[in-house]
Amino acid sequence: QVQLVESGGGLVQPGGSLTLSCVASLNDFSRYSMAWYRQAPGHERELVARILVAGRTQYANSGKGRFTISRDNALNTVYLQMNSLKPEDTAVYYCNANRALSGETYWGQGTQVTVSS
Repeated sequence: QVQLVESGGGLVQPGGSLTLSCVASLNDFSRYSMAWYRQAPGHERELVARILVAGRTQYANSGKGRFTISRDNALNTVYLQMNSLKPEDTAVYYCNANRALSGETYWGQGTQVTVSS
């Protein structure tokens, strides 16, 4: 059974930073594109950032210049470094693993990020 386990969420003041981590129990982690999504109350889940198999990254406009996604294939881990956090970044952040070739997609349970003074 594939598991994606997120960690690193919490309460942070506006302007602060957090780093989220997601460890995936995938045998061939390096063949999956990895992404972070978020969902705020009353809103649909939205893409935050994605890192492809070859390492190319994509960001939603909301996080460009503030968020950095990275991966460590040796540790089966994907990270999301978030700087200059704003109250509107408050949401549950979800890790996603996707392999287009097979149609597989997996989700973590989510980690809460709250930006408030």
